[in-house]
Amino acid sequence: MDFNASMTVATLMNSGLVLTGVNLRDRQHADVGVRHGRFAEARDARDGVVEHIALDGCLLLPGLVDAHLHLDKTLLGGPWRANLAADTVADRIENERRLRSSFTPPLRERANLLLEMAVSQGTVALRTHVDIDDDIGLSNLEAILDLRHAWSGKVEIQVVTFPQGGILRRPKVLDLLDAALQAGADLVGGLDPQGVDLDRNAHLKIVFDLAAKHAKGIDIHLHESSEEGAESLRHIARLTRQRGLPSQVAVSHAFCLGAIKRDDTRRLADDLARSGVTIVTAAPGAAPMPPIDLLREAGVRVAAGSDNVRDVWSPFGNASMLERCMLVAYRSGWRTDEALTRSLDLATTEAAALLDLDDYGIGVGKPATGIVVPSEHVPQAIVERPVPELVLSSGVILRRTTRIRSKSNQHCK
Repeated sequence: MDFNASMTVATLMNSGLVLTGVNLRDRQHADVGVRHGRFAEARDARDGVVEHIALDGCLLLPGLVDAHLHLDKTLLGGPWRANLAADTVADRIENERRLRSSFTPPLRERANLLLEMAVSQGTVALRTHVDIDDDIGLSNLEAILDLRHAWSGKVEIQVVTFPQGGILRRPKVLDLLDAALQAGADLVGGLDPQGVDLDRNAHLKIVFDLAAKHAKGIDIHLHESSEEGAESLRHIARLTRQRGLPSQVAVSHAFCLGAIKRDDTRRLADDLARSGVTIVTAAPGAAPMPPIDLLREAGVRVAAGSDNVRDVWSPFGNASMLERCMLVAYRSGWRTDEALTRSLDLATTEAAALLDLDDYGIGVGKPATGIVVPSEHVPQAIVERPVPELVLSSGVILRRTTRIRSKSNQHCK
């Protein structure tokens, strides 16, 4: 059931806010509200409302979802570090291993700063990959699980065990991945099974066996290019079907989809769709871009994520999923209002489905999780990437700018 023009809003504790005159994705103009942390009809939400906020001209969107982030890698809170711009994945891995003992402040503090940045940009749910290797053991995981607990009830955080340095190359990592899944990680990760571990079959067998043992999902980084990466994708799709894991396997990056022949990409897209494998993209700057239109036409779910934010892999990133959608649209050549609006799906409905979020979206009876931005409609929000004026998570206010504290303020016009 969608909102209509008679809806109002209250907070999780049945008191708080009335947002009036907001724009919705379908360009309707409405008053919107919540009761007991859920969106409700106006007649059910009036009791206990103590404040009205006029937001004429502002846009209400579902809370944003970041499908690929690295909370444990960020350098936020520490001194500026010049990026060393290593050329290969292997060089970047070794560069990070060499430097990470010098990172300050402590990991949990840096990760919390990134999480705060993401929330300020409207992110209410995310999937973070956490490094697991024989040097750091489970220390990064422990810090991120502690942070997840601290943010419980506010931000949904899924954790992927990420063997950044490979699995076969570092024999202790297998046991560490097993322990990480026992300790509370939500998914098992993998990395370039042929390019890094030099044995596609053995690497992927370990990943899928761990997933089966712990009844967990899978999210694999795949930087491999051209035919090498395409063969890894075929193998992942085949294992996903054989193990009966539709909608439980994601492949992040998959640059190869933008580097092989178009007909080969179509066949591979059909294979991925038949298997139920999701592709996650960060709209990379220099690497080939997966052809999102082709993938989605074939029935492949595609979601977006920030990937690296201000770390030794990249000096860029601000955790804004609106900006990430803009980059997806820019790199995909999407210019029409319809295409720009479609780009938002990658950080809303598609990413929410990947994370299996319950009752996601704007509608009566759904959790009151959403953001308000000073935009007339979605295309403008994608192009301008404004910082949200209000961020709600199940009725809890995570962010509220000083400009909307007055009952009479109508700054969005």
